[in-house]
Amino acid sequence: MSDDLLDIVNRCRFFGGLSNASRQRIVSLAVRKHYKKGEIIFRQGQSCPGVFVVGRGTVRVYKIAPSGKEHVLHFASEGMTFAEVAAIGQFDCPAHAEALEDTICALLPQEAFLKAMRSDHDLCMQLLQGMAGWVRHLIGLLENIVLRDAAGRVARHLLQQAAGSGSEFALPILKKDLASHLNLTSETLSRTLRRLAESAMIDMPDQQSIRVLDRGGLAEIADGLPLE
Repeated sequence: MSDDLLDIVNRCRFFGGLSNASRQRIVSLAVRKHYKKGEIIFRQGQSCPGVFVVGRGTVRVYKIAPSGKEHVLHFASEGMTFAEVAAIGQFDCPAHAEALEDTICALLPQEAFLKAMRSDHDLCMQLLQGMAGWVRHLIGLLENIVLRDAAGRVARHLLQQAAGSGSEFALPILKKDLASHLNLTSETLSRTLRRLAESAMIDMPDQQSIRVLDRGGLAEIADGLPLE
């Protein structure tokens, strides 16, 4: 896997439909950024630097309530973008972003990116499709929290992970962050994983590893079947 700017942009799903000319223009704007594990990339309320494309590593995007409680909005890993909504909408960063591990990003500075959008119809159309996908993702998150119980949320997340990683995978994030993302307590997440293991739907060789044993059973739980 290369950290070359062209390679990072080519792996980005958000820009997947761009013509070669438009993709080359994006690459010409990009600045390579390296963030150490635990480094804050930006804070809520700061001016948006631009659009970030993750080439390697994982970024946690989260908000902090007035009470001090954190809520994880999403995780951006290889091929994903973050801060694109703020950059295009020209408003301040609505959340914090932190590198969960050593991370390489391509940063598309806001002003240069907006200038490219104004003059490139192909780029604008691709971004509209990307924004539509992002809205769909947010609706899915809302549906997950409102319509699914704890077991349903966890089962759906495990199926999503297994779809891209095979039947066995390592959780790429801390359990407390995953619990926050699913709007659960850490205790509820651990208890739900244990119950899924006891029901022979998953196996947990260690604290971070998951092996999916029964995709059909997980799908039924995700669709609302109560976990016995």
